[in-house]
Amino acid sequence: MTRGDQRERDRQRAQARKPGTKGRDDGLTPEQRRERDAKALQEKTAKKAAQATQGADDAKKKNAAGKK
Repeated sequence: MTRGDQRERDRQRAQARKPGTKGRDDGLTPEQRRERDAKALQEKTAKKAAQATQGADDAKKKNAAGKK
């Protein structure tokens, strides 16, 4: 009978941990989640491209200044 008590305590511990876990319970449908993620990815890609362009411009300026 002691094992039955252990199972019950394990269930209670699992229930106590459950609300603290991060999951997909953000109130969005799968389609809304896809749109949100796609938008975030586009923003991230645009930011990275802008930084790459900025880095290339800085390198050109540095090379031009060094040649004078």
